[in-house]
Amino acid sequence: MLPVNKNRVEELIGGLAKFGRTDAGITRLAYTSTDKAAQMWLLKQIEYLNLEVREDVLGNLFLRRPGLDPNIPPVACGSHLDTVIHGGAYDGMCGVVGAVEALHMLTDETLRRSIEVIVFRAEESSRFGYATIGSKLITGKAAPEKFANACRKDDITFKEAVKEWGGNLEAYEKALLKPGACKCFAEMHIEQGKVLEETGNQIGIVHNIAAPTRFKLHITGTADHSGATPMGYRKDALVSAAKLVLAVETAAINEKENGTVGTVGIVEVDPGSINVVPGKVTLWVDVRGVDTASIQRTLKEIRQAAQGTARTDGVEIREEMLTSDTPVALDEKLAALSEAICKEQKKAFLHMNSGAGHDAMHMPAICPTTMLFIPCKGGISHNPEEFAKTEDICAGIEVLAEFLKREAQ
Repeated sequence: MLPVNKNRVEELIGGLAKFGRTDAGITRLAYTSTDKAAQMWLLKQIEYLNLEVREDVLGNLFLRRPGLDPNIPPVACGSHLDTVIHGGAYDGMCGVVGAVEALHMLTDETLRRSIEVIVFRAEESSRFGYATIGSKLITGKAAPEKFANACRKDDITFKEAVKEWGGNLEAYEKALLKPGACKCFAEMHIEQGKVLEETGNQIGIVHNIAAPTRFKLHITGTADHSGATPMGYRKDALVSAAKLVLAVETAAINEKENGTVGTVGIVEVDPGSINVVPGKVTLWVDVRGVDTASIQRTLKEIRQAAQGTARTDGVEIREEMLTSDTPVALDEKLAALSEAICKEQKKAFLHMNSGAGHDAMHMPAICPTTMLFIPCKGGISHNPEEFAKTEDICAGIEVLAEFLKREAQ
């Protein structure tokens, strides 16, 4: 096997980071022209690998290194290229760059199975309010109707974005992968936490992926003049919303021993004028964890708080569920293989869970799946300060390449 090329890894990650970079961070939202430009640039850089390139009707990209028997299910790996708003250069990109670098390392190897790198579309929820859309759709974990009309304020819908990209949501069944379509799937990713860094381990072997439950709370009060409406006569939707923001935090803190977390990431205020009492507010809420019972208790507490706030404040509160996923257990045999490789390569490793959701959480629907984590500085992610050392990225690639080699043989 060829050695990992640190310079090429740095150049690819650095090159991708230029697409969408501003002083505030990297913003490369799914299906945008910036997303397309980053993908086209990457394909240009890896032309020398002579991979078979195809794109499905949803915009998911497949890069295949043919094996001796191209008719049997390939070994798959990959991640995503889209970012959150004002994000960093490593989330998703390490997995994609790591996968194509692993293919370079395997250039001289004779392998029975093909290896396929998948670049999933719309992993982040920043543009449409739903995460891991591409992987959910191709694995049959969700129907396109769920996302078709999803959009943020003043943006086009998901269906329109797919069409603008060159895809066709109505033909999505052509993109479905049946169970057994891949022999297995592996995703390398930054940890997005500080456990590896603080414990001095270079590789994380993931056993469970936390499931996000995402929903909106629509609070409707009464928009009134801020000067002419006495305090006792107001139905201020934003004040009620503030109580619910705290309720989400309290509910999650009550379940912190079980690893459950809760976040209000977006607050939309209408009409949004300094001299008008807010009449409507929408909160976008994210609750996640690896313990289903704990998640349900957290949701129950939030709902009870919403009912109480509606009653005492005289406002209307409506819940709109966006996604409710189940925590995912990954393949133990593949985890054992990763452990064996780490030991052979003398890399310090740790068995752990993922608090963040990933495309890998949907792939068990079609094949055995595993994940590898590498450390990120301070555990910071979804932030311009996001950073992973090249030596750690390359260590992860070395484990991934050996994993792919053994599975493809």
